[in-house]
Amino acid sequence: MGKSIVGVDLAGTSIRAVEVADADRGKPTVVRFAEVPTPPGSVSRGEVLEPNTVAGALKELWSIGRFRSRDVVLGMGNQRVLSRDLTVPRAPLAQIRESLPFQVQDMLPVPVIDAILDFYPTGESMAENGPVVHGLLIAAIKDAVLANVKAVQSAGLNPAGVDLIPFALSRVLVTRQQIPGTVALIELGADTTNVVIARNGLPQFVRIIPTGGSDITKALSARLDIAPQEAEAVKRYLGIGTGAKTADDARAVAISRELVNELLASLRNTINYFVNTHNGEPVSQIVISGGGARLTGFADALAEYTRIPVMHGQAFSGAALARSVQRDELAARGDSIAVAYGLAIGSRAA
Repeated sequence: MGKSIVGVDLAGTSIRAVEVADADRGKPTVVRFAEVPTPPGSVSRGEVLEPNTVAGALKELWSIGRFRSRDVVLGMGNQRVLSRDLTVPRAPLAQIRESLPFQVQDMLPVPVIDAILDFYPTGESMAENGPVVHGLLIAAIKDAVLANVKAVQSAGLNPAGVDLIPFALSRVLVTRQQIPGTVALIELGADTTNVVIARNGLPQFVRIIPTGGSDITKALSARLDIAPQEAEAVKRYLGIGTGAKTADDARAVAISRELVNELLASLRNTINYFVNTHNGEPVSQIVISGGGARLTGFADALAEYTRIPVMHGQAFSGAALARSVQRDELAARGDSIAVAYGLAIGSRAA
């Protein structure tokens, strides 16, 4: 078994890690995984606010999970990360990346010096003045990235790379699963909802929506006047389905459905925007993932809203498992740790 690396997902409710060996091969091996609760107030929508507190949680995670590698790949995916279509004259990728600060200032909400820039090529064509490369400009606010890196370093870990969470997800849920055609991947996390639209496994469009499953929990807690833990249990038990048996149940379902409908409208508008700006190219399938995607009734409601078939993603299909990893436990927690797995799988390119 080759050298291993650990993908780390710093989410608002949990910090998750997956250690993978042979990450750059066709069949990587999941060596171990674990998660710990995120200390309250220390992480907001994927951005570390209290690096020292998060460092303490990471030390606890390494102790509980018995991770052997200290090389980690971090994910970024919140409103401090910008993704835009960009077309540039054809040139070597390294040269394109070097030229970004001189080309994209008008596209950024902050000075270039305050951002970390990258370019993800998606295709080539011939323009009036010669060959061009189409791709996605990725810009992250530097302070947000450095805060996450500081937390990892303070825990005695080595940040081997930083990757965009939507790319990590599409890598393991679409590309490696060899899903053909134009596919919309939707990952409903606790704090954010990631949308990636890929054509034959290659991402073409990224959007990060600042809404997640925890927003439903907070609404239930506030409007039903119950503790957050109880609200979470109510959300998971009832969802937006037809299981309400009492007036209180019906009220809880109505609250959840109200927030889910807002998200569904945003997702439908996002897909329609892609179709309208990419020559009417239809999306043939939606793949969903993330803990929130298991909400009762969500998949059916999404299919009805968008009129597109919906399937649950299988991030670990095709992965080998070490003897210490139980397949049933991995299946039960696969949605929640898919981000961390995707980050580890992309360690070479990150």
